[in-house]
Amino acid sequence: MCIDRLRYRQSGLSLVELIVFIVIVSVGVVGLVSVMSSSIRFSADPMRSKQLLAVAESVLSEVLHQPFTWCDPDDAAASTAQAYADCAIPQNTLGATPSTEDRYGTAVGAVYDNVADYGSFSKANIDDASGNNPMTGYTASVAVARAGTALGLSDDTAALSVTVTVSQGNDTFSLTGYRFRYAPRY
Repeated sequence: MCIDRLRYRQSGLSLVELIVFIVIVSVGVVGLVSVMSSSIRFSADPMRSKQLLAVAESVLSEVLHQPFTWCDPDDAAASTAQAYADCAIPQNTLGATPSTEDRYGTAVGAVYDNVADYGSFSKANIDDASGNNPMTGYTASVAVARAGTALGLSDDTAALSVTVTVSQGNDTFSLTGYRFRYAPRY
């Protein structure tokens, strides 16, 4: 009869064991959800990050697609010059050359037309090169530096480093590109 009792005895979990299990799992899930909630709340806004990247890429592309020659492109010798001395308007300074050029200029000789022209460009509420589609709250600045020797070239003026920094509120994003002189070709 003892053997029959053991065979028919039920095995499994008691109600108390099930309740304890449910409580432990519930506490774990609540803890996990609260950690994820705070990390998501305090993480960078993905849309803002993408927007910072898009603005930085756009401005960097605009700068790097400009010619990088010995002379200002408005100079008659721009396509043939082999040194700054060959130019009437040498492009040997970092900043607008001549100083009357601007990103938004419309007349010939009034618009940025060389990579080095962007040397000190900075704009709040950045927009496209024609002055349209402003990005309210976004600020972009461009830093241009000579980088030839840093890249292993003998002439420090043979390459430029272009760093575009875009910020919005407390978030900042920087992107760097390099442009090599192919003079006399553009």
